[in-house]
Amino acid sequence: MTKGVIATPHRLASEAGAQVLRDGGNAIDAAIAADAVLCVVYPHMTSIGGDLMAIVWPAGASAPVGLVGAGRSGERATIDAVGSRGHERMPERGALTVTVPGTVEAWGRLIERFGTLGLAPVLERAADLAQNGYVITPSLSGALQNAAGMLARERAAQELYPPMEGGMRLRNPDLATVLSEIGRHGTSGFYRGDVGRAIAAAIGKREGFVTAQDMATHRSQWTETVSVAYRDVVVHELPPPTQGLTALAMLARFGSMPPERLRPGPDFVAMFKSVRDECYPLRDRYITDPDFAQAPLDEFLSPQTVPDGGDTVYLCAADEHGNLVSLIQSVAFDFGSGIVAETTGILLQNRGCYFSLDPKHVNRLEPRKRTMHTLIPALATRDGRPWALFGTMGGDGQPQLQTQVLINLVDHSVDPQEAVARPRIRVVADGSRTTIEATYPGAGRLARQGREFELMPPGHPSLGHAHAIVIDGSANWRAGADPRSDGSVETVH
Repeated sequence: MTKGVIATPHRLASEAGAQVLRDGGNAIDAAIAADAVLCVVYPHMTSIGGDLMAIVWPAGASAPVGLVGAGRSGERATIDAVGSRGHERMPERGALTVTVPGTVEAWGRLIERFGTLGLAPVLERAADLAQNGYVITPSLSGALQNAAGMLARERAAQELYPPMEGGMRLRNPDLATVLSEIGRHGTSGFYRGDVGRAIAAAIGKREGFVTAQDMATHRSQWTETVSVAYRDVVVHELPPPTQGLTALAMLARFGSMPPERLRPGPDFVAMFKSVRDECYPLRDRYITDPDFAQAPLDEFLSPQTVPDGGDTVYLCAADEHGNLVSLIQSVAFDFGSGIVAETTGILLQNRGCYFSLDPKHVNRLEPRKRTMHTLIPALATRDGRPWALFGTMGGDGQPQLQTQVLINLVDHSVDPQEAVARPRIRVVADGSRTTIEATYPGAGRLARQGREFELMPPGHPSLGHAHAIVIDGSANWRAGADPRSDGSVETVH
């Protein structure tokens, strides 16, 4: 048995990770087991047809290591090819938005380098839930009903994910078979065998761009993290193609302000929007696949001014040996592209919707390119040692939501559970308004000021599902799971 802790957005995933710890696995084994379960029971948020990003602090290491498990566009993906299909902008759904799924290969790389059990026992619980079914939560039921029109465009998606009520049981035996095959034979067959060919065929018959060759040549990328000091901690994020620099840019600016200015309330809301509006244009101007263009770090990490005024799963795990993992995974929008590859039960992501069709834009669509990626796990150190793991779902808003969680932990010195549960705010993608959880201090007064503020019900998923673990010492942790999710913290003593 391994002592450890895991926090995820679904109770079944947390329980699966905890069981892997009881079986002697480490934090990385537990995190992948939990993530695989999420790919089954949270299809509106994630799938093995999506991408995965992780930051790992291996036991005994002096620095973290990052893994970018982002798939590339297809070899046939060009601006002209999309335009010839009648689009002036990149579509949000459908086959043209599908990029190579990065998750499964990332699982393999993480297990190969850091795991102790191998893929088969780690994926066993997910395969069992897919085969025998799981009880639908109210949040999944709501998502199925809200997305019914979109899913109805595709027969396989509609048959697998019809509108269902909470408490009903959903099965995905085709996905169970795929997960079992990955466990027995590794990740190669997924990309270079029958599953990879089935995915490519499903995309091809819908006139998408990803081919069997694109599947076969996919690889994740190990990378160093990028970091910035915030008070007495150092925050680590993944570099481009992720938007991690955007989160660091916001922290660099907030870190130059005295903590008393960061108390929740109307003044902070105004200042928060000002910081966000300074940092997000940098993201939109510079961040893309670094194989195609490099982002200037100084413009993100040096606060030049001090202003006055998606659907995703995130999880984190730690064990008694000192292994830590901050992991995030997604299909981009709810239910991704809306396409289920026939015979596989795999819902394919729509990550390619983030590409631009402007030939002058740094993130323009090009063959075999990784788009600007919203997925950003985070890790913070104090005095050179790991101190906290944190992250949140929320697509475009992840830098904003992460920033608020860290401010809660550092500036307000609250417990991780309170840090992820406190009311939050979020500036919408086009910057036109700020959404405010109704229980946020001063929310009612702000909402009366005009249309630029919108009250959201307490617990609304657009404010993210955040989770966090604070490391107080060897085998000594505090953790929090967001009450906006269906998640939990599980600790193995």
